[in-house]
Amino acid sequence: MEQSKKAHGHNHHHDEAPREKVDAIQAGDDDGEHAHDAPLSNKKYLAELKELHVELVRLQQWVLHAGLKVCILFEGRDGAGKGGTIKAITERVSPRVFRVVALAAPTERQKSQMYLQRYIPHLPAAGEVVIFDRSWYNRAGVERVMGFCTEKQLRGFLSATPLVEQAIIQSGVILLKYWLEVSPEEQSRRLEARIDDGRKVWKLSPMDVKSYTKWDDYSRARDEMFQATDLPSAPWFVVPSNDKRRARLNMIKHMLSQIPYEKVPSEKVKLPKRKVPGDYVGPKLPLKIVPQVY
Repeated sequence: MEQSKKAHGHNHHHDEAPREKVDAIQAGDDDGEHAHDAPLSNKKYLAELKELHVELVRLQQWVLHAGLKVCILFEGRDGAGKGGTIKAITERVSPRVFRVVALAAPTERQKSQMYLQRYIPHLPAAGEVVIFDRSWYNRAGVERVMGFCTEKQLRGFLSATPLVEQAIIQSGVILLKYWLEVSPEEQSRRLEARIDDGRKVWKLSPMDVKSYTKWDDYSRARDEMFQATDLPSAPWFVVPSNDKRRARLNMIKHMLSQIPYEKVPSEKVKLPKRKVPGDYVGPKLPLKIVPQVY
């Protein structure tokens, strides 16, 4: 297991550097290999994203052709860009193949179930890619930090989850786990931008506001979650996301490299000749036309 952690760049020995330094490196805000001086231009971003969208369509065709089962988990800081990354992945593929799951708070009945039980029905069948926008790891993050679970429940989750994930993988599911990391300064900027933007205000929940003061608590929770659930067969991949555009491109590129797929052979589509109009006459009833305002 130690070998896997080194291979994927996870540093669980935080005594070697202050937590702020570790967070900055993971966010891509350090002078290391993941740091960039200038943001990626929109033109460059759109060009690269277009190429990746073509590959995602090829992946979709292969998933259907070969009956693959793919499950992708997105976790990370509030404001780290999970929603935007998921949108970038799914905007050019079929929602019948790429299915996004974002569960609401559990009902009273669900609270009495085995914790992972309500997630199991959403796992992919053959020919599906399921993307969890937040997942069962809520227990190791927000539930732990905000006091929604007991210490006993947390310990049970951290010990049981590797076994459950191993069973998921053994059933034929390709399981990928991504953590999006953002620096404290960039998180503050993004959360503040949501307050006065009518398009984004829905993203700022009361829970986000309460969580804002608990940066170190979330760092400790993340570290322990990685320590317990970073497995050789299901490692955590950290996506530095201070630059949203780079984060999306890097994440999609990496995801494609983790799923074996090929181009499905197909004939080039050619539109047939349209029939010459016959004696059809349009409807006589008055139609309600949308006003041409713009």
